[in-house]
Amino acid sequence: MRNNNQGFTVIEVLIGFVIIVGLGMIIVGLNLIFAQNQMLVWQNYVNVEQTNSNVQTLVRELRTARTGDDGAYILEKAGDQEIIFYSDIDFDKKSERVHYWLNGSSLYKGVTKSIGYPAVYQQTGEKVVLLTDFARNGTNPIFYYYNGDWPADTQNNPLVYAVRISATKLIRIYLRLNSQANQTDRDFILESFTQIRMIKKNL
Repeated sequence: MRNNNQGFTVIEVLIGFVIIVGLGMIIVGLNLIFAQNQMLVWQNYVNVEQTNSNVQTLVRELRTARTGDDGAYILEKAGDQEIIFYSDIDFDKKSERVHYWLNGSSLYKGVTKSIGYPAVYQQTGEKVVLLTDFARNGTNPIFYYYNGDWPADTQNNPLVYAVRISATKLIRIYLRLNSQANQTDRDFILESFTQIRMIKKNL
């Protein structure tokens, strides 16, 4: 009998090879996209958790703020994106000059210890650390300031810059975070309020 079985032609083999390679590339591409997305999600999660911890530290430092070792008032600066105050942040019974500020998308913290007697704070001795590179507040404030009559007094709150140092009793922290600057709909918001115990009305 005559054998009618025929093998694959070269063209069929090439077509099959192209299909297999194409499918392989699609699968690899999808895996890469998935892995990149997972990495971005993880990076955002880690950044949010770290920054949230830093914000809670800021809240505690503000709550226990007090006069400087040189007699300086509790609040030295009360800006929209910068705040300077005095607080014993390392529990050594001395007040540190604590400085938080936003520069672009970077949030920094600076700490200056007092030296000598009488005590002085030398700003050249400020130790600065980067808290996050993913702040998305833009030109919007991070810090909002309120007097002792808030929330009943909505006319005078949040406080205007000129009266913040003397009138502030409560501070709101509002920080937007996102590792992807162009995905504003996915911004994560950290928000907290804190009263400065030493100057709040209801001591």
